[in-house]
Amino acid sequence: MILGPLLLLTGTLLRSPFHFFYPQQLAAAVEHPGLLTAAYTCFLAGNVLMWPAVITLAGKIGQTRPAWAGWAGTLVVIGLFERTFHAGVDQAAVNVARHQGLAAAAKFVSDFYPDLHLFSYLSFTIMFGWYVLAVAAYLSRAMGLIRSLALAAMGLLPLGVLKGTEVVSVIGTVGLCVAFLPMGVHLLRTAPRPTRRSVLLALPVTVGLAALAYVSTLG
Repeated sequence: MILGPLLLLTGTLLRSPFHFFYPQQLAAAVEHPGLLTAAYTCFLAGNVLMWPAVITLAGKIGQTRPAWAGWAGTLVVIGLFERTFHAGVDQAAVNVARHQGLAAAAKFVSDFYPDLHLFSYLSFTIMFGWYVLAVAAYLSRAMGLIRSLALAAMGLLPLGVLKGTEVVSVIGTVGLCVAFLPMGVHLLRTAPRPTRRSVLLALPVTVGLAALAYVSTLG
């Protein structure tokens, strides 16, 4: 609830200097590889981190509005899956631009853009899910009116492959921060403190995960 919104906002701001449409995003990825890699990586990481945040909020909603919680949580999580799918296509297109040139990458994107696939039928969840979650949060009193409206602003975030930043992108990600950060801070303050044993156990686990992460990059 803290890292997810902040990473989404960071990624949104990092790619804000460039036009939001995919030809300009591809050109920026070639001309400013470090900046655009950081932008898209932050956005992807934030998007993935949002699923436990959404499930946690859905759990609070479910205490008084279980049906709303089920529908809202399901729709938003499916939308998060779809954005992750788009991120994979983004990466493929950027790789084509860097290895085969902008013209080949632009043709690559334009050729497959109208093709149908599973997520073609679920695109509505990316935006619609946040509206349902915001209504559910308000009706269940899990959030007040202001934070519920801020949460609904995430529905303004543009969707699709290689979409850059517009004004509504900033509004949406700032709204997400307003909605989720206070709840995340509250959960941190009220959560049980880690024991000495759990901290000591976390050290070798962290080393092991780092080793697995490195092995994963070897193909």
